Amino acid sequence: MKWFYVYALFNASLQRFYIGVTADLKRRLKQHNWAKKSYRNKSYKIIFFEAYLNKKDALRRERYLKSTKGKYALKTMLQETLKTLK
Repeated sequence: MKWFYVYALFNASLQRFYIGVTADLKRRLKQHNWAKKSYRNKSYKIIFFEAYLNKKDALRRERYLKSTKGKYALKTMLQETLKTLK
């Protein structure tokens, strides 16, 4: 059985979110933090993820979380977590 993960990363020093979909969450986090652009601080942390059995469902959820309404919902859900990371 293959899982698809919708995830949200947060970089406290840049105050940036990244939302994406992957089948290998650990590998994807390493890719974000070891990007070739060494001039930027790449200390992203996973702050949220959901698992789906169907890739289309995962992509639909990712699209929602990247929307204005979805970003607001995510920030509201994770407000205590974000306070500890800032």
